[in-house]
This record gives sequence, C-alpha cells and structure tokens, in this order.
Amino acid sequence: MPELKRLHAGHAPAVLAFELANRGYFAASVSDRGDEFFDQFTDRFGALLAEQEAGVCAFHVLVAGDGSVLGRFNLYDLEDGTAVLGYRVAQHVAGRGVATATVRELCRLAAAQHGLRTLRAATARDNVASRKVLVKAEFVPVGPAEPADLGGKQGTWYQRDLALRP
Repeated sequence: MPELKRLHAGHAPAVLAFELANRGYFAASVSDRGDEFFDQFTDRFGALLAEQEAGVCAFHVLVAGDGSVLGRFNLYDLEDGTAVLGYRVAQHVAGRGVATATVRELCRLAAAQHGLRTLRAATARDNVASRKVLVKAEFVPVGPAEPADLGGKQGTWYQRDLALRP
C-alpha cells in the first residue's frame, strides 16, 4: 500500500529515479525541468530539505511498498495559514485516483500538522487531469493563473478552504 511520507535525505535516489523515468510524461503537461535540474539534482535536493527545515515548505513523496516514488506532493510558501500545493504522479499510476486520494490526504495533513487554513493550486488550461484532481479534492476555481505561474502557460488558480472541510 503506498504511503505518503515527509521528504527526507534518504529519498533522494528514488526521487531522482522518479523524475528521470517520468520526464517525458511530465513535459507533456507541465514545463520540463531541463537538463540543469538533473545535472544539479543533489544540490537542489539539499536546498529543498533546507527550505523544509526552515518551515517555509513541506515536501512529501508517495512511496510504494518497494521504496519507489509514485508521486511528489508539496506545500510551498507556507505563510499566514496558507500554502500553495504542487503535485505530480508517475505515468504508470495516473488515472487511477492516486493523485486525488493523496491530495485529499495532504489537505488533511496540511490542516492537522501545519495549521493551514487554505491551500491554493494553479493548473494549466490544457492539463485536464490536474483540473479533475483538484475539483474531486474539493478545490474551486478562484481566478486566472498568469503564464509566469505556470511556465508560460495560461491556467486557473484553485483554492480549498481547509477549515470548512474535513
């Protein structure tokens, strides 16, 4: 059974394998991270852990029983009871409700562990799957997302008030 875990240093090899294995799949719906991301992965991963330690972000991975990463589910810019949600799941589990179930779980954790009251997430107009995940997880559209928010793509910001829903 997959388990949502807080990101730690030991996850680095599995996260890198996940990103490499799904790079082409991700690039079809979100901006490609670029070769630099992979060339500097160790430093970037360390920087993520430092941000998490500082309390400005909370990074999570969905880990399969064999230790492989099935998805990344992150809370960015934790401030004043609000955070931005970002997520991606492996191609081989996409379309099976994994992202929706995990986003719902992260909403629960965001309120219980981080005291957050509101989560926001932006998705590109052409990313139908991500829009469906957000709607099924009880996010509502709240306005347009600028191309700068989405790697040059037009989109929509969604929001969920955690105080009103369990």
